[in-house]
Amino acid sequence: MKVNKLEDFKFNIKIKLSALWTSVTLCYLYGDYFELYVPKKVGGLVSGVNMLDSPLKLFIASLLLAIPAVMVFLSIVLKPSLNRWLNIVFGIFFTIFVALVGVSSISPWRAFYVFLAIIEVLITSTIVAYAWNWPRRKNQSL
Repeated sequence: MKVNKLEDFKFNIKIKLSALWTSVTLCYLYGDYFELYVPKKVGGLVSGVNMLDSPLKLFIASLLLAIPAVMVFLSIVLKPSLNRWLNIVFGIFFTIFVALVGVSSISPWRAFYVFLAIIEVLITSTIVAYAWNWPRRKNQSL
């Protein structure tokens, strides 16, 4: 009996990390987009009475969201040592940050936000685990 097995590729750690940062970035974007549908949210945006009600707060939010987006690229191009440590540091930071924000968002209208926060924590934890266990180069004797 002939069994047709599908070929599976082994992906480089850099590709895995980049894909994980892409996924978490998309979850952040979806969460912020869906939040626009929460009652009174758009009114607050129009009136200027909202969480990001100053240029400094908008800049800080932009800085925070730029990090995962830039890590998509940096995970591919950086040398392994710096790459590994940036993924560990930013992965831990975003795991803690999102966990705290997710817990503070528990309400019926923000169940989607908590759900996405759980997924984001799982993804950023996976980033940390992959980076922590970065494959080592095997000793090559001359």
